[in-house]
Amino acid sequence: MLLDIIRVVAGLVVLIFAADRLVISAVRIAKVMDISVVIIGAVIVGFGTSIPEFVVSSLAAGEDNLSLGISNVVASNAANLTLVLGSAALLTPIITKHRVIRREGLLMFGSVLLLSMVVVGGEASRLEGAALAMAMVAAVYLLTRWTNEDPDAAESDVGEIDDGGTDEVRVGAEVVFGLIALAATVMAGQQLLLGVEGIGTELGFSVIVMGLITGVGTSLPELSAAIAGARRGHSDLVLGNVLGSNVFNSLGVAGAAMLIGPGVIHGETAILLALMIGSAAVAGLFAFTRQQLSRGEGVILLLLFVVYALASL
Repeated sequence: MLLDIIRVVAGLVVLIFAADRLVISAVRIAKVMDISVVIIGAVIVGFGTSIPEFVVSSLAAGEDNLSLGISNVVASNAANLTLVLGSAALLTPIITKHRVIRREGLLMFGSVLLLSMVVVGGEASRLEGAALAMAMVAAVYLLTRWTNEDPDAAESDVGEIDDGGTDEVRVGAEVVFGLIALAATVMAGQQLLLGVEGIGTELGFSVIVMGLITGVGTSLPELSAAIAGARRGHSDLVLGNVLGSNVFNSLGVAGAAMLIGPGVIHGETAILLALMIGSAAVAGLFAFTRQQLSRGEGVILLLLFVVYALASL
């Protein structure tokens, strides 16, 4: 089991850093190619935070373990809404805007509900995966359109990822770095999955518990970004990071997993989805009522994460 623990730890570390480097290369290449900062901020950076979840869930589905792949998505979404937002709010109150909650917040909530409609049946087909993928295309269109109305937000997102100038960028080198990072991301995801499955088999963990481990692990980039954003007073970045990541997870990541390996989904996943939806409703209520998440509300969100974790055991 020691080897499996090493695989999990090493896999998480490499996965997080490799995925981050992959996004940096993608952003730099896009800037050199003069792609709109709106597209970079809404699509490349937005999807970049979900790369770890995408790799782990896709690999799990490819091994005929769609249930683990979906559990990973659900746990990651729940961690984003509770652990990530709660931790950020503990550092400093997160100022929100009604406009953001009405648009991105409702889009995220709708994405989660759509995923729930597929999962509650206990089995997912490629057709349902394709439907989620099509919904992802529509979501990208809406996110791009909304970001276009607020280009300063896109500039902030891109600046957080890479504040270097385009004059220093060598496209050829960035392509090589990006490909290496992509290969490292996939290999790290494989090792993480092997390690979690090995530990789960040894200790008798359910698929839900293994999904909790991978889901929280793959949410560490969002947690790191949220804490950094909160310390710098970038509330929009914190909230946008969580909402965007959950949209990509629910539609893009889950849809890709179902397309790769359709199959049965563990029945307890529906219960955890209900807890995740409840967490989303609580976080949305906190954010909408007084247009901020206070430290006290951050504590409540962290307690909700504990409830979700205990329910997974």
